[in-house]
Formats: sequence, C-alpha cells, structure tokens
Amino acid sequence: MVPPRASLPSVTTPSGSDLRRVLDALGGTLLDLVFGEPDAPGEIDGVAIHDPLEEPMLPRRSLVLGVGVRAPDEVARLLRLAREHGAVGLVARAPVSKSGEIAEAAAETGVALLEFARGASWSQLAAMLRSLLAEGDVGTADREMLGGLPSGDLFAVANAIAALLDAPITIEDPHSRVLAFSGRQDEADPSRVETILGRQVPVRLYRVLAERGIFRQLYGGRRPVFVALTAEEDGTGGEILPRVAVAVRAGDEVLGSIWAAVHEPLSEEREQALCDAARLVALHMLRIRAGTDVERRLRTELLSTALEGGAGAHDALTRLGLAGRPAVVLALAPAEIEKTEDDAALVTERQRLSDGLAMHLSAVHPRAVSALLGDVVYGLVPLADPDLKRDEAEQRVVGIANEFLDRVGRRVPAVVGIGPVAQEASALPEARACADRVLRVLRSGRGSGRRVARLADVHTESLLLELRDLVTARGDLPTGPVALLLDYDRRHHTNLVETLRAWLDAFGDVVAASTAMYVHPNTFRYRLRRLGEVAGLDLTDPEARFAAMLHLRVVAPEDPAND
Repeated sequence: MVPPRASLPSVTTPSGSDLRRVLDALGGTLLDLVFGEPDAPGEIDGVAIHDPLEEPMLPRRSLVLGVGVRAPDEVARLLRLAREHGAVGLVARAPVSKSGEIAEAAAETGVALLEFARGASWSQLAAMLRSLLAEGDVGTADREMLGGLPSGDLFAVANAIAALLDAPITIEDPHSRVLAFSGRQDEADPSRVETILGRQVPVRLYRVLAERGIFRQLYGGRRPVFVALTAEEDGTGGEILPRVAVAVRAGDEVLGSIWAAVHEPLSEEREQALCDAARLVALHMLRIRAGTDVERRLRTELLSTALEGGAGAHDALTRLGLAGRPAVVLALAPAEIEKTEDDAALVTERQRLSDGLAMHLSAVHPRAVSALLGDVVYGLVPLADPDLKRDEAEQRVVGIANEFLDRVGRRVPAVVGIGPVAQEASALPEARACADRVLRVLRSGRGSGRRVARLADVHTESLLLELRDLVTARGDLPTGPVALLLDYDRRHHTNLVETLRAWLDAFGDVVAASTAMYVHPNTFRYRLRRLGEVAGLDLTDPEARFAAMLHLRVVAPEDPAND
C-alpha cells in the first residue's frame, strides 16, 4: 500500500495585525511575551520608537520600542506612559525582570510587555514589524489566498512548512538573506540563531558552503540537497544540525531557497513535500514582487479618489485603512516650477521624492499614504492622537515635513504645503486645495524663505496670487496714479515706479529705501517729490498708499512676480 502523500497543513492565520500575529511570526526567536494577554482583541496600528529626549508621539494602539530602556524603574515608567497614549504593548531589551516594580506596572496598566532578544538589531525588528503590519492594508477586505495561506505572507508559509517537516525553516533570497523564518528556531543550533538575528547566513558559514559547492549543487538541480557540516567547519565550536535545502524557482529563474534544520536526511515522501512547498513559496515570492508595482498604482488611484471627494472617497479611505481617522494633507514639489515638463530627469527626481516621502511617512505612521499625482506628491497623514487641537496637529505635520526635507538634502530643493486637518472624507478636497494654495505661494518665492508652511503662514500671499489671477483673466490694466507713473517712466526712461515700490516696501523709511536702490537719501527724496507731482499722489494719505501698493503687487506688469 502506497502511503498518503504529505501536503501542506491547513494553517489558520489571524485576521488583522494583532499581538498574536506578531508573536506567531517573531515569537520564540526575537520576541517573548513577559506580561500581557497574547489574544487581546484589536489591531496594532503602528510601531513607535521611544525617545526619552523628545516629547512622546505614540500612535494609539501602537507597539512601542523601548530603545535604551533598561532599568526596572524606566521600564515601569514607560509602561505607564504607553497606557496614557493608548499603546498596545512595550518591547524592552532582554533580560526583563518578571517581578517587583515591572510586574506591578504591567498589572496596573494592562500593557503587554515583550522581551527582545539580545544581539538583534532594533532597526531590523522595526522593519519586520512594519512589514507584518503593512500586510493587507490596501485592497479588498478579503485577503487573497495562495495554497490556503495569505498571499505574500512568507512567515505563514515558513510556519506551515515547519509543521510539515517537523523542523525549523528559513526562506532565503539568492544572496542568503533571510526573508522569513518559522517558529521553533531555538530547537536548531547557534549558527541558525545567528542567521536569524543577523537576517543573513554568517559570512564564515557562507564561505564554507560556497567552497564545498553546495550553492552550485542547490541552484543547479531540482531536488533537495542534504548538507552535513562539522563543528570545525561551522566555526562556533558547538554541535551543528544538518540542513536540507531546496531551490525556489520560477521557470529557470532562481528566486531563493528553503532551508530546514534536521537531524537526519528526509524520507522520499518528505523530500517530495519540500519540493511541492518550494513551488508554493515561488508563487508567494512572485506575488510579493509583482505586488510592489501593483500596490503603488493602487495606492495612487485610491489616494487620488479620496482627495477628489465624491461618492468613492469613503470607500477609497476604507481600503487605505484611513476611514474615520482625522488626517492632514500635505503637498510636496520641487521648489522651482520646471520649464521642461518632459525632461526624463525631472520625472525621475519627482518619483525619487515620492518614494522617499512614502518611506518617511511610513516610519511616522504605518497607515500614512503618499503618491505622485501629476507633478505634485501628495501625502495623507492620519493623526496619532485624534484629540489633538487643529493647530497642534498641523504643527506636528510641519515638523514631519521639515525633517524629511532635511534628510533629502539640497540636491533637489523642495517645498511642502500643509493643509488643514480633515475630520472626514468630505473635507479632503478642501484640505487638498489649501495645500495646493500654500505650495503655489512657496514655489512663487513669496513664502519669506520658508520650505514648509501652512495656509495660516502665507494666507495673505495666497490671496494676492488669486487676485492677480482674477485681474489677468479679466484683462485689467493699471489705472490712476500708478498708470501715470508707468507712462512717465516709459517716456522719460526714469524709475519713479521702482522708487515708489521701494518706499512702500520700506514702510516709508527713506534711508532703508535709498540703500535698497543704491542712491543717496537726498536723491531718493527728490524722486519721491517728483512722483507725487507727476501722479498727483498724496503719500500721507493711507488709502492712497494702500491703493498704490495693491496696484503694484497685483496689476502692474513690472511686478517681478508677473515675469
């Protein structure tokens, strides 16, 4: 009788990104639950890195990384702070005391406390957590399944293969970088633990495998390869378990490999099951690769729909995971308006800015979204604390934008317009329009040197630009005293209009105005008297001064902003 063929077991993956999902993916190797309930309901909405020197900005239902927090009183204090901000859990570096002040604080707050393995990198942990949290954020409510597992979830696939082979598993790319791993890694050996912590096969072990021709054999064949190393070859001085590896392929293209730490060679049945698993892993890896560009296009379409408003805005926000969340719209563009829109270099730079902003915003909030629409990059940043006052929320986003511009440097000078807080989907089009108004002011050079601004910062300048648009559309020409001065300057080659503009800009300070024009104050005073005579302009009359200033800024063609 032929024994039944082994197949991938059915694996139930929790819906949503909750604490149980994090522990299933990373528990036992990188994270251990010290206090708290692993099956507490609700999703984790973000990953926050605690900085003791800055005011805490912890999103509600976030997982807080307590970098540098070691003393029991510091851990207890951070647990209470996490509760105040509505955080789900706190991660602290091992070892964490399970009694005394920390235990009391954990019981008092109800915040889960997790222990992070020593030797592992905080940045790697943050990246893995954000990857887990990001899965399924965009798209339909029902996650696409491949082989009974969530599409693209390599951690779930690794756990399924581990259950199938009864061995800890790693899934690696062609350069031996770890893409995902299963639980039970503590059952392996020090080299496997080192591989997981470093997210890559150790260099010494990689060289041994290469010198023995293991990679050539692995990627040159279609069947699993059994690898037995000695303690001397491993270099750790301890026992090392044999490995069974199989290449993951899509046709003739090698996508990576699966490695199982075993005690003995696999039976023929289990070898065939591992080959079947490799085909399933290939589908998931192809889905991840293809999904990158697809997801970018989808996010662009959804963000565009949300910002335009209308019947589809609420559904778009729901698919982005932002429905019911107050958010701030920001608009990013190069500081100068390009004259060559078809220049490939400019298109590349815009996309570079867009990708950089997307990465920056994802570090601020996992639900933040950005996309390049036309020649402007728009971002939508949900508020970490919905109870923040409008001004405080806008200032937070101003800080986020300034930090981004500081990081991208001056090679491509850019400016950012910040819109008001949109409490609901119907308010997003107006918020986008405000961000566009601010962006226009900054790109026109009227923002007083600002790189980032809110409408409140440049409201007057925005109104003047809009008034100029109205004047231009109607074809209005200068009238009154300004028209007389313009005509006189054209006929006599004088500069009375420039003199009037300098005096108004200097608030009537003759010394400052004459300095700006590089003439003697007495010469400047003579010109003032002359322009008064030519135009019949009474400079002591505030209404006359305001009318002249408005004409010069809005109507007069000599205004530099009109060039």
